[in-house]
Amino acid sequence: MGWGVIDTDGPRLRHVANGVCHSAGNNLPERLLSLFEQLNSVITTYVPDLSAIEQTFVNKDGVGTLKLGQARGVAVLALAKAGLNIGEYAPNAVKKTVVGVGHADKKQVAHMVRVQLPGVQLEGPDAADALAIAICHYHQAGRTLASVMARVRA
Repeated sequence: MGWGVIDTDGPRLRHVANGVCHSAGNNLPERLLSLFEQLNSVITTYVPDLSAIEQTFVNKDGVGTLKLGQARGVAVLALAKAGLNIGEYAPNAVKKTVVGVGHADKKQVAHMVRVQLPGVQLEGPDAADALAIAICHYHQAGRTLASVMARVRA
């Protein structure tokens, strides 16, 4: 699960932090709890004003889709528990907002995140996607507050 935090000052975006929560444990409940605790730690550390998450998408693997949905539910729960309103964006909407093309690949997304957040050191592709969701939320919602974003991946 990637996460990213940006700060905004009018039209200016500033990278605050990004990272990846890794599931740990021997079974699904333990792995979901691990994700929940890590995301709670991010929220407690950075105290965001807004949040956004990628909308669920369905792929060919039904089991993978179910696990993705459960992990996404954990992220939604953590954000809601913190009292945050949650913006939701389709992957293509995020790519179109950040890159200008709805079917951009991961390298293009990461490149445009680096362009819009100069000096950012990305902690991985999921963290880059999370920052892209943050940027999308900023542009779509027209907010000028800090945001924390989570991208869930099975």
